[in-house]
Amino acid sequence: MHKTKIQFLLIFLISFQILLAQKPQKPNSVEIYNQIQKLNFLGSVLYIAAHPDDENTRLISYLANDQKARTGYLSLTRGDGGQNLIGPQLRELLGVIRTQELIEARKIDGGEQFFSRANDFGYSKNPDETLEIWDKEKVLSDIIWAIRKFQPDVIINRFDHRSPGTTHGHHTASAMLSVESFDLTNNSTVFPEQLQLVQPWQPKRQFFNHSWWFYGSKEKFDSADKTNLSTLQTGVYYSNLGKSNQEIAALSRSCHQSQGFGSTGTRGEETEYLELINGQSIKDKSNIFEGIDTSWNRVKGGKEIGELLTLITSQFDFNNPSASIPNLAKAYSMIQSLEENHWKTVKSEEIKNIIAGCSGLYLEAVAQNQEATPGSNLKLKLEAINRSAAKVQLMSVTTLPDNKKTIQNKTLNPNISESINLELVLPQSIAYTQPYWLKEKGTEGMYAVDEQKNIGIPDVLREVKVIFNVKISEVEIPLERSVVYKYNDPVKGEMYNYLDIVPEVTTSIIDKVSLFNNGKSKAVAVKIKAGKDGVKGTLQLELSKSWMVTPKSVPFQLDKKGMEQLIYFEVTPPSEPSETIAKSIAIVDNKKFDKDQIIIDYPHITKQQVLKPSETTFLKMDLKTVDKRIGYIMGAGDEVPESLTQMGYKVTLLKPEEITPEKLESLDVVITGIRAYNTVEELANKQSVLFDFVKGGKTMLVQYNTPNTIVNGTLAPYPLKISNDRVTEENAEVRFLAPDHPVLNYPNKISSKDFEGWKQEQGLYYPNEFDKAFTPILSSNDKGESPKKGALLVAPYGKGHYIYTGLSLFRELPEGVSGAYRLLSNIISLKAAVTVPSQKIKP
Repeated sequence: MHKTKIQFLLIFLISFQILLAQKPQKPNSVEIYNQIQKLNFLGSVLYIAAHPDDENTRLISYLANDQKARTGYLSLTRGDGGQNLIGPQLRELLGVIRTQELIEARKIDGGEQFFSRANDFGYSKNPDETLEIWDKEKVLSDIIWAIRKFQPDVIINRFDHRSPGTTHGHHTASAMLSVESFDLTNNSTVFPEQLQLVQPWQPKRQFFNHSWWFYGSKEKFDSADKTNLSTLQTGVYYSNLGKSNQEIAALSRSCHQSQGFGSTGTRGEETEYLELINGQSIKDKSNIFEGIDTSWNRVKGGKEIGELLTLITSQFDFNNPSASIPNLAKAYSMIQSLEENHWKTVKSEEIKNIIAGCSGLYLEAVAQNQEATPGSNLKLKLEAINRSAAKVQLMSVTTLPDNKKTIQNKTLNPNISESINLELVLPQSIAYTQPYWLKEKGTEGMYAVDEQKNIGIPDVLREVKVIFNVKISEVEIPLERSVVYKYNDPVKGEMYNYLDIVPEVTTSIIDKVSLFNNGKSKAVAVKIKAGKDGVKGTLQLELSKSWMVTPKSVPFQLDKKGMEQLIYFEVTPPSEPSETIAKSIAIVDNKKFDKDQIIIDYPHITKQQVLKPSETTFLKMDLKTVDKRIGYIMGAGDEVPESLTQMGYKVTLLKPEEITPEKLESLDVVITGIRAYNTVEELANKQSVLFDFVKGGKTMLVQYNTPNTIVNGTLAPYPLKISNDRVTEENAEVRFLAPDHPVLNYPNKISSKDFEGWKQEQGLYYPNEFDKAFTPILSSNDKGESPKKGALLVAPYGKGHYIYTGLSLFRELPEGVSGAYRLLSNIISLKAAVTVPSQKIKP
């Protein structure tokens, strides 16, 4: 194999091994023992599906922990198109969260994570639409690329490639592409440009992972003929871990917090069913590796390594793991002497971590600050400690990206910490820290990643690292650590974050959508933040020529790193309706800085920095509103309250305990956020208060909920049943079922034009059964489907009105879709509308 291929494989495997969290790994004896067992198994499985949460964590955990197989999950998307139960982030920011959740899940179940460049553009009802939007050829290329890199013996599909239209189009497409790739990965004429870095590879067999929900019910699945299916008994109890396989899988599944997939572990027997759909047949239906050599014998010169590892396993001392170090060091040297091949690279990384674990070797590189700018001087404090009786020497340390080697020649005496101070000058050319797949603008269906070797890498690419070159049992071993920042939290204790490379200055326009309703000028605030000490320059707000902004530029000076300053511009819209993108640009030493720093920080995932263009949408539109005081009950998380404020409403965020007759008396309208009745349990006891609010002459708007886990069966004052109906084609024709209804006429005249330019979808989870008291306002449907009438339902109740909508206002408002603002204004104004003679609702 060419040297470039070996170097690439090393980079690839470092990226795809069970990723180190910010905190250094400190494996116990049981974990080390299991790692040694896995070191002696040379078989691999790749599980393929469409989204985060599609993976079968029970099967991944079983394959990784019981079978000891190298197990990967290829999720074609990062889950960008879903909903978010823990915060307001949507689209690519949600994809960042779900990416990290998958990485955390794999740390628990023992798998490794992969992605393609496919963008989760939202729900798709058939694979043809999916493959058209995704760019089928590119996604197929990414699957083949992942297979050639990972070299799986077995591929398992989560979904059935033969059943288009029965599930999410992304699901079926993932299976169809996986099946198509099976006979192509070993063809050197298929995507030959990849072969500069990888080799063709032929998996031995491919399965479809059956589940009861493919049959419609557990009863049907139990009674189905499974004679020809392979069966794996995955209900294993790992006595050395004190957990069942299902309990580990549940912990992994529970990492998907943004989707509300907390899972309770189970115990006892459990069977997974696999249908062979490609490749070599098997006689033993319980052994998916039948006929595949999973020992070291599959590698030329590997037999003696396998025998030595078997000896190490049999002699392992749980009270003294360091006793295994001499033989492990010998095995490491033997692996290095092998001819270059895939397994040499994989197992070299595995055994290095095992040796470090056996010695209790703690290696850490800590930066003085969590953020640094290109060209800056980075001060590092290194710690190295050998917590075993083994002879360990620190020969040198090498810093990256400058590749500077500093000789140490220090003996690491048992339990004596060595501290080293280093300085590293970051190159001016070093890239900012951010999800690499968001660096360039992509398309609706695909992220832009031009560098082939980066495609599919799950996490952020971090350049600042330290390689500790240690000698253990006379064998030199390089151990790489990413530079981190750590601090002490008075409540949580020791806390870690990775080092982030940031711009010298970032800017953020405070309001992501600004409405200009009356033609008057408006003050627009821009926050500017220093990435280093002593930043000064000028700030500009760029707009199209028909918009006026004063002043043209504003000088600023930020003396200390992290300092922030608000700068205001006066913006005057044109006289005619107009939409423009406003951009804030800071100029420092004749260099332009136009990035908005977005920090995503949740306790269950690694803190993330996302750098997006610092821009916002300005709308000069024909929007009429009637003054209303609005109470907003947050659900799963959305940005609708900010949009309401932009419209000029006075918004009060209501906590569940504040939903009282006294608190509601001062309000005109109450709006529940998305999925409020799925996520806010306290609402079960507040419905009577809210219905009395409506009955007394007020308006209540309920945004979409899913049909499952509704906290109160009485969602509305009249019978109303939520379904899975949705309209995914955002440009689908909208028909007005009640054209004279005030909600379409006051104070804004709604037309079909107001449904142009919608993003991702029109709406979701429409009611399909509702009381005759409700008036359906709109009808639309995806191609080839029957009309859906549950998008917007209005019902009088007492003196007021109850309104339910599945329209995706939570997506459209932050995107600056003018029609969504106009329609929402009419919904809010419904009480006022019925007092206008020409707008009274007809019986």
